[in-house]
Amino acid sequence: MPNARATHLTRRGILAAGGAIGLGAALAACGDDDAKSGGSADASKSAAAGPWSFEDDRGTKVRTDRAPASIVAFTGVAAALHDYGIEVKGVFGPTTTKDGKADVQAGDMDVSKLTVIGNAWGQFNIEKYASLAPDVLISTMFDDAGTLWYVPEESKDKIAKLAPSVGISVFDRQLPKPLERMLALAESLGADVRAAKIVEAKENFEKAAERLRKAAKARPEIKVLVGSASQDIFYVSGSNFSIDLEYYKALGVNLVEPSAKALKASGGWFENLSWENVDKYPADVIIMDDRTATIQPADITESTWKKLPAVKAGQVVARTPEPILSYDKCTPMLNNLAEAIEKAKKVA
Repeated sequence: MPNARATHLTRRGILAAGGAIGLGAALAACGDDDAKSGGSADASKSAAAGPWSFEDDRGTKVRTDRAPASIVAFTGVAAALHDYGIEVKGVFGPTTTKDGKADVQAGDMDVSKLTVIGNAWGQFNIEKYASLAPDVLISTMFDDAGTLWYVPEESKDKIAKLAPSVGISVFDRQLPKPLERMLALAESLGADVRAAKIVEAKENFEKAAERLRKAAKARPEIKVLVGSASQDIFYVSGSNFSIDLEYYKALGVNLVEPSAKALKASGGWFENLSWENVDKYPADVIIMDDRTATIQPADITESTWKKLPAVKAGQVVARTPEPILSYDKCTPMLNNLAEAIEKAKKVA
């Protein structure tokens, strides 16, 4: 991706710049200006007939005369619903990379069959959205104000007039809660949550959580730093608001925590470090933002990065700041971190 520098940030921009959510939105210049579109996916094949209702995490009870057949959702939400057998017609948010391949947030979806309303921060083609005759719009929320993720602030009122919306909170709570909420949403839309595949996926998630708990208990001395990289800034995340990090902390993982003073400028999400100061916090394991808008570890050329003990020891693993909220997709997150802690050498 072209390197871009985060400048002045609004509250939404701060959320997009690091901490829980990394650089995906603040580096919107990395995305194409024109949203790419493909064909429409089939409607939710297992949607129940008759009236539909669901109370979302804003406390809003959304009601429609029939189960939604034309669903438009943030890409990561659509990917989670796909894992539960619910298909959407349109998506907004990181869906395809510049070479046309599926973005990491698209999960297992066939992106060629989706109508992409917008592929980057600030992109939302209202005309294209209206053409899908949406029954409901679904997104996540990274604040307590009910702000729908990747729905542009300047056009949210126009968008809201076209269909009711559902918001699933991924702010200041532990990972199991949003997973439960997404499963409940999928069930309301017609998913068979008692299907063997889904039951097994949940069991595997619980086993992975227990593995991580045991690894953290056995290796309390292993310090884990959470990072995200841009051209000029290295972001060190705090754990207070992010669903994955709050959960890891609850399971006993020894996370490196920037001071409250250092986190203040970002509203508590992350601390900005220059590359010259990237060694400020000793760490044995580093988990790095895996989204396409951020610089990946293999592409970091800064000498200060390469000299970090964890980097020299090969103890850098991926982190998914915006998890696809299905048990199947979240299980590897836990297992990968557990394995990294189990095998880590004490280098900090």
